[in-house]
Amino acid sequence: MTLQPKCEDVETAEGVAITVTGVAQVKVMTDNELLGYACEQFLGKTVTEIKSVILQTLEGHLRSILGTLTVEQIYQDRDQFAKLVREVAAPDVGRMGIEILSFTIKDVYDKVDYLSSLGKSQTAAVQRDADIGVAEAERDAGIREAECKKEMMDIKFQADTKMADSKRELEMQKAAFNQEVNTKKAEAQLAYELQAAKEQQKIRLEEIEIEVVQRKKQISIEEKEILRTDKELIATVRRPAEAEAFKMEQLAEAKKIKKVLTAQAEAEKIKRIGEAEAGSIEAVGKAEAEKMRLKAEAYQQYGEAAKTALVLEALPKIAGKVAAPLGRTNEIVILSGDGGRVTGEVNRLLAELPVSVNALTGVDLSKIPLLQKMTNPQA
Repeated sequence: MTLQPKCEDVETAEGVAITVTGVAQVKVMTDNELLGYACEQFLGKTVTEIKSVILQTLEGHLRSILGTLTVEQIYQDRDQFAKLVREVAAPDVGRMGIEILSFTIKDVYDKVDYLSSLGKSQTAAVQRDADIGVAEAERDAGIREAECKKEMMDIKFQADTKMADSKRELEMQKAAFNQEVNTKKAEAQLAYELQAAKEQQKIRLEEIEIEVVQRKKQISIEEKEILRTDKELIATVRRPAEAEAFKMEQLAEAKKIKKVLTAQAEAEKIKRIGEAEAGSIEAVGKAEAEKMRLKAEAYQQYGEAAKTALVLEALPKIAGKVAAPLGRTNEIVILSGDGGRVTGEVNRLLAELPVSVNALTGVDLSKIPLLQKMTNPQA
């Protein structure tokens, strides 16, 4: 393959920007190991792409060597310059399985007439050596030399200015490229995060749908369990409870009817008994009234003696009623340190008896001779 590397406006060791073109002949090495390197580097690429890779490698080494040499070294000894390029570039292209067969410098030129001025300087020096005795020649040569120096300084200044402009443009382009790259990276990151958020949202929606389905199934199971439990409660609790309630209701109704009938019978019984007792009481009352009427007539006829007889008849009954509580008494103990006091208490009770009877009946028992002896033993 024939390649034509070219480096434009490359600064030399003196800072002069020159352009160098060359011609290189290269080929793929046939050694098995080196051929493997070439296959590894270029397999699947077109010839144009292979040329581009090798050309960029050669131009890179050419540019780096130009920065270490002066314009005079490059211009005056092109063969040495080409040899230096081959020696420096051969290892790198060799690792790609490529061999440099030849490399020559085709042309060297600049845009500021530096080489032209260099030739004129040499011509002036030759003329100055030829006309060494001529003062005008020397003066003209000195003036020309000064002018050349001035031109060289001007050219260098222009070259420095262009270099500064190039650096500034390069930095501006780099900044613009970096800004564009960062913008694209940010857009890509945002797009990635947005897509990730969308995928996460889809996953969450699917999880929610799964949860909803599971919840629906759980609710369906719970509803069936509730129905089963309800039926079980109806069968095991409600129906027996209703049967028991109906039984209790029937029993209560029967008891109610029984009580009503019993109450009606009891009321009828009480009514009949009441009517019988009323008739009996009425008959007894009439008999008692007749008896009392007859007694009253007798009392009225006999006077005070009848009243006394009536009181005497009632005294045993009164004594029985009064003594009835004492009949349930097993033993009565009277505490007294004086043996004769018991007799005195009994005498006192007997002495108070006529007074009590007189208060109740109006009959003075003390006037009856027999009772006087009972209430007053000393008499």
